[in-house]
Amino acid sequence: MLDTKGNRITYFGHSTFSLTTPSGQVAIIDPWVMTNPMCPGALKTVPRLDVIFLSHAHTDHSGDLLALAKQHKPKIVGIFETLTCLLIAGKGFEKEICPMGKGGSQKVGEFEVTMTHAFHSNSWDENGVRHYAGEPAGLVIRLPGGFAIYHAGDTALFGDMKLIGELYKPDLAMLPIGDLFTMGPREAAYAIRLLGVKHMVPMHYATFPVLTGTVEGLRQETRDISELEIHALKPGESL
Repeated sequence: MLDTKGNRITYFGHSTFSLTTPSGQVAIIDPWVMTNPMCPGALKTVPRLDVIFLSHAHTDHSGDLLALAKQHKPKIVGIFETLTCLLIAGKGFEKEICPMGKGGSQKVGEFEVTMTHAFHSNSWDENGVRHYAGEPAGLVIRLPGGFAIYHAGDTALFGDMKLIGELYKPDLAMLPIGDLFTMGPREAAYAIRLLGVKHMVPMHYATFPVLTGTVEGLRQETRDISELEIHALKPGESL
């Protein structure tokens, strides 16, 4: 049984989640909301947003960042190069951005975040032109009550996930399983072993036909991990 300490995690589909604290502060990780084909209609209107956490700038993670930033003026957390590319260059969010680097930590509202490594690529598209946007990242976010999540972003498997588990001790890991662009079920199962977590939410799968990794495949690959709970949330469901 997962004890979220009164915090709520809601899945929007693909790799997008909202985090709501007991006092009502709201953060969104990888804000692909209104244009996300997996996001239920009821979630496409965001009534409150205090913080945006960004793992990297690909459209399926940042697609509605600017629209939500204009609407709510939230604090925006991401790696330095991504935020300066996307948000400083004439877009008017200099006061909202909270840039950071891998290995660093900061507190933003009621959320404490540490940026970790991720093995992927990172770019953003503007008017059909692709721009390099620095390195991708993962995020360890600590919520009120001491509940900690690890959102791996888009990543390949890497051995230092063991250090993330040992050092930050996440209660819940959000890991991609879709394959092709990220880990598939086999690699995600090994990541679970390295992290030592007992609660996991699969993400970055089923959105497009090319993302062939499945929850069933993940369950097969992890059948030997005792006490593991795979929380296969449908878009719109919460923990």
